[in-house]
Amino acid sequence: MDAPVRYREVAFGDDAVDTREHAGATYVTASATLGDYALRSSDRLRHWAAAAPERTFMAKRDASGEWRRVSYAQALAGARAIGQALLERGLSVERPVVILSGNDLEHALLGLACQYVGVPYAPISPAYSLVSQDFDKLRHIVALLNPGLVFAASGSEFGRAMEAVCPDGVELVVASDPPARAATMFSALEQTVPTDAVDQAMFATGPDTIAKFLFTSGSTKMPKAVVNTQRMICSNMQMLLQCWPFVAEEPPVLLDWLPWNHTFGGNKDVNLVLFNGGTLYIDDGKPTPQLIGTTLANLREIAPTIYFNVPKGWDDLAQALETDRALRDNFYSRLKLQFYAGAALAQPVWDKLHASAEAACGERIRMTTGLGMTETAPCALFAMREDVHAGEIGVPSPGMEVKLVPCGDKLEVRYRGPNVTPGYWRAPAETAAMFDDEGFFCSGDAVKWLDADQPRLGFVFDGRVAEDFKLYTGTWVSVGPLRGRVMHEGAPYVQDAVITGHDRAEVGMLVVPNLALCRALAGVDAQAPAAEVLAAPPVRDFFQTLLDRLHGQGTGSANRVARAVLLAEPPSIDRGEITDKGSVNQRAVLTHRAALVEDLYAGRDPAIFKPSTN
Repeated sequence: MDAPVRYREVAFGDDAVDTREHAGATYVTASATLGDYALRSSDRLRHWAAAAPERTFMAKRDASGEWRRVSYAQALAGARAIGQALLERGLSVERPVVILSGNDLEHALLGLACQYVGVPYAPISPAYSLVSQDFDKLRHIVALLNPGLVFAASGSEFGRAMEAVCPDGVELVVASDPPARAATMFSALEQTVPTDAVDQAMFATGPDTIAKFLFTSGSTKMPKAVVNTQRMICSNMQMLLQCWPFVAEEPPVLLDWLPWNHTFGGNKDVNLVLFNGGTLYIDDGKPTPQLIGTTLANLREIAPTIYFNVPKGWDDLAQALETDRALRDNFYSRLKLQFYAGAALAQPVWDKLHASAEAACGERIRMTTGLGMTETAPCALFAMREDVHAGEIGVPSPGMEVKLVPCGDKLEVRYRGPNVTPGYWRAPAETAAMFDDEGFFCSGDAVKWLDADQPRLGFVFDGRVAEDFKLYTGTWVSVGPLRGRVMHEGAPYVQDAVITGHDRAEVGMLVVPNLALCRALAGVDAQAPAAEVLAAPPVRDFFQTLLDRLHGQGTGSANRVARAVLLAEPPSIDRGEITDKGSVNQRAVLTHRAALVEDLYAGRDPAIFKPSTN
């Protein structure tokens, strides 16, 4: 890029770290200490309801397309009224609230009410109700939690799931379209008159109070309920504030679709707004061919100060920003930070975004990321330097202790701090297995130093320890970096890839193609079946060229891709192969598609790609 580059004057935290070695492990902490944090999230709701009562806390488009808004004063009043209704029903940690539907204002108010009076709640992936055909995971969740109340926005959409998994005696609550089974309307909860018992319950909550249960993806086993306490949430927001002090200078404005049943959207994004007096516009769009247009339309109207997305969403947005000037000018009009998580973001996407920012405002807007997980609520590491590049994940947040433990030829990162979960609900054996003898949570993620001689430069993500495998020669294959290279080289037609080769002679891959773009490449109708699309000569030519390039780039058997097959059947949420955010679970795909892996190495199927001989 020829244009001079400068960054917005935005305050970021100190990235200095302290390190020490002991018994073969390396311990890393931020040099800065963690400041005081709130006792409970409700303290911040009460603060902003007094300091900025009319400011919009959250908004969502209604059926007419207009933004329906909830102010901070209205959010507090709603939390107290609904909280009274929850107390009157005798709900508690033994009889919590389960929320089946996605992001909306009723979901937000119910969650605030639960936290206000100390009743845990569990937001569940809507796909478990709407996409799943057997409801096995949803049935497991309801049996584990024993909820006293189950909420869904639409009784007609979620009624089948509610009736299938909710025992008699569990109260069903809906915002509209009651199901066949008797249900309470959400408006009845809102109309409850609060008493002094509500505030007494609020002041009885504290750092150890369970705020919510967030479920793991359940890739090869049933999902586990991760206990999220008020201490976890409040300390994590203080960590984030010290990494991004600029959020205290101007209340953040977000347009966000990220699902609240995940820690990225439901903990980090919602609480970033709540704790700092910002505004969250709920985006009904998603990075899918059917819904990306909704996101782009919203971004032409709402100018965020921070924008969060997963890599697929950034890829879609980067392409649109190149050609849509109105979108580009509004998007960058007050943007201070871009952030991604959930998977690797290819450097070419960063470069497109930098070019679009320069075209719009003459500056590059900082793109950054970090590393965390549901069990850390979620933020653990942040990349804060201006010159961060794809793959870097930064340094520990203040208050977070990181322990690096050799695991084969990798370093597993382990966490200890106030934002780390005390464990999994009603799963003592699984909880004990996840903590080492010093109380560090074993993440299963691998990292490596960007430059071991300069610790403040931080870490690079190095895949999952459990995903890596050995070829039959004994050579280790590092899955994470290899998947990243496949997605980089295969953009934009590769959505993801699953690496194969355990106990075999060579590395292969199961490619998850971007079917929408492959249809365009093939020049076929948008409704053309996947098998027809993937057999089209232009598509075959692209993936053959990709395999040849990946094979040629390999420097040894561990990173030389020698065969590939395209997945005509997309990953399945019922089998745990894919999450709401669209990320693919390597182990689950390999488990459920073992026969396809056998076919890949048998090599007799003409659909299998092998390196060209010429």
